[in-house]
Amino acid sequence: MFGKGLLTGLGITLKHMIRPKITEFYPEVKPNLSTRVRSSMGLQPDKCISCNMCVMACPNEVIKLTSEKDENNKKRLKSYHMDVGRCLFCGMCTEVCPTKAITVTQEYENAVYEVEDMQWDMIARAERKGKEG
Repeated sequence: MFGKGLLTGLGITLKHMIRPKITEFYPEVKPNLSTRVRSSMGLQPDKCISCNMCVMACPNEVIKLTSEKDENNKKRLKSYHMDVGRCLFCGMCTEVCPTKAITVTQEYENAVYEVEDMQWDMIARAERKGKEG
């Protein structure tokens, strides 16, 4: 029959017009995210042993870390930088970390205006998060 597709489409449209509207009030009410959401990276600098496993596992080479030896001849993390603009958020760096110092978090408000702001100093970020709560 000619126009069957048109009538089916109009029927679906009418059903959606009658249904109650589903609206999220985003800035005021934060959405409930799935536990599998990978939207940001987190670091616990006190756990990091500067083994460079995360640097070697990263497929895009976005992680740069430097370390220094302390008085006990142990490596200590000096700086940990990520280029988040190139990061895939694949989680490979978190899987290889022996101390679980780097994690994938559910922080999703990471929008920035300048390209330079995509260079994250993970140690400073961790300190800021520690002060906030």
